[in-house]
Amino acid sequence: MRLLFVHGWGFDAAFWAPLSRLLADLPQVIDDRGYFGEPRPALVDGPCLAVTHSFGTMRVLADPPADLFGLVAINGFERFSAAPGHAGVPVRVLDRMLRRFGEDPRTVLADFRRLCGANAEFGTIDTDVLHGDLIRLRDEYAPVPSIPVVSLQGTRDPLLPEAMRAQALAAASPLSIPCEGGHLLPIEAPEFCARVVREAIGRMA
Repeated sequence: MRLLFVHGWGFDAAFWAPLSRLLADLPQVIDDRGYFGEPRPALVDGPCLAVTHSFGTMRVLADPPADLFGLVAINGFERFSAAPGHAGVPVRVLDRMLRRFGEDPRTVLADFRRLCGANAEFGTIDTDVLHGDLIRLRDEYAPVPSIPVVSLQGTRDPLLPEAMRAQALAAASPLSIPCEGGHLLPIEAPEFCARVVREAIGRMA
């Protein structure tokens, strides 16, 4: 069994460094979507537990590894935008981001990262990949497979509405765990996240 780390929109593999170090005794691979350089898809051979953040949850659910046996979704969701019967971020917010992205993608990305709580500078960006995934955030719904799911949500998340956090991944009847923090729990509370991952492995093994 190995861990598969998958980051969200506007971040990269380095996002996982604090949590990855705390779980260094476990075999692990870290996916990089390529927003800031060459993409480095994680190749998983054999059973894996996906540890995902935000849009990374949708990415895994849309194309799950063959031997995925469980999911720990941190600040995660299967759909980002609001829809009838589904709480989420209003579509008009995504439409506004998309319009601004076409004019000034770096500012849109920087504003989004600051909203999440990340103020670090970033280098060259791949606007095509970021734009395509922003459209996915507006339009896509990723079905939840029949696997054990843990949903770890920040109680002070500035990005995901409270109703959305409560409803996240409901189709899987997830084990829902609140954490005092915002939208970047793997950075804000890595020790808590590591404990949740280890407990999930114990329950799912």
